[in-house]
Formats: sequence, structure tokens, C-alpha cells
Amino acid sequence: MRGFLDRNTGWVLVAAVAAGFGLWAGRAWFERPAAAPVAAVAAPALQAVRLFPEPRSLPDFALQGDAGPLAAKDLHGRWTLVFLGFTHCPDVCPTTLSQLAQAQDAWRALPEATRPQLLFVSVDPARDTPGALAKYARHFHADTRVATAAEPELHAFVQALGMVYMKVPQPGGDYMMDHSATLVVLDPQGRQAGLVRPPFDPEAIAADLAKLAKAAP
Repeated sequence: MRGFLDRNTGWVLVAAVAAGFGLWAGRAWFERPAAAPVAAVAAPALQAVRLFPEPRSLPDFALQGDAGPLAAKDLHGRWTLVFLGFTHCPDVCPTTLSQLAQAQDAWRALPEATRPQLLFVSVDPARDTPGALAKYARHFHADTRVATAAEPELHAFVQALGMVYMKVPQPGGDYMMDHSATLVVLDPQGRQAGLVRPPFDPEAIAADLAKLAKAAP
């Protein structure tokens, strides 16, 4: 019987020591000095641009610009606004391009290497050749870049941006193009970083993109 009690007493002592050690270790863990917080890079306060929590990578694309092929790498180094449209658009496209021309004028004071840029992508490649597209877009502003693509490349690019477009038949065999009017914001790494939704405020757009260009060129 005594041996049994001695063994039980031994186990009780071991358990008590273990519990005590666990309590000490727990207090040492929770009461240890807090580590210095990691400094976060704060995004500038923006008015018109709505940035995503994390930029979204885009698949490789192959568009056709007036100066030749336009790939993702050709947009690297600068913040880019992507606007979908077409040259036969009666109202939304010319209005938006006129508004964005005001923002482009404001950006001219920025260094060319990091100056934000506008890419106008036609969703009507059957009628909008790159040359005709460039003539149309640069009527509003000389710095506008243009591109389009045949199907299915055009659909893949627009879908990757989360945008849509469709052909709408008109009387007499003509047609119009319905398309997303939201502007897509690409960062200098060519990732989709955010959106600008209508109605558009040219001054706010110009200020936001200038802030982004200065904060993360």
C-alpha cells in the first residue's frame, strides 16, 4: 500500500510541476514585450478611384494598336486607365473621352516616364481599324493610346477586366455596341488595381492618378 501511495504522490508532484511550468510559460508568452509593428504602406486618400484590397493579375493579352501589337508589358511602368468604346458611339464615348482629356491635360506636368496614361480599347473591331481608332481618339487628346483585337482575343481581354460588351442590331441592318462604361485602373505592374465608376469627375480622376503615380511610380 505504501508503495502505491508513494507512486501516486510522485505522479501528483510531477503533474503539479508540469502545471506550474505551463502557467509560467503561458504568462511569459502573453506578457512578453510586444514586437514592433510592421510599417504598412498606406494608400493615398482618393476621391474617384476605388482600389481593390489586392491588385489582380491579368492573363497575357495581345491587342493591336496603331503602332503595332500591344502586350501587357507595353503598359508597365505607368498607371493606366482603360476605357472601352467604339468610334460609332453617339454619346457615352465622346463625352467620356472629352472628360478624360481634361485629366490628361492635368497630367502633362508630371514626368513622362511615370505619367498616367489612357488606353481606349474598341469593342467594334469590324469597323474600327487601329488607324481609324487612333484618329478618332486623338481628336480628343493626342496622348491617348488605342487598341483593339479580333475575336476571341478581344473577348478574353475584356472578360479578364470583368467588363462586358455586346452587339445590338439596329433597323436597316446597322448595329450599335453596348459596353461597360466603368474605367479600369491598371497599376505600373500591369495588374488590375481598381475602378472608376461613372459619373466621372475629371478633376478628381486627375488628382487621384497623380497621387498614385507619385506614391508608387
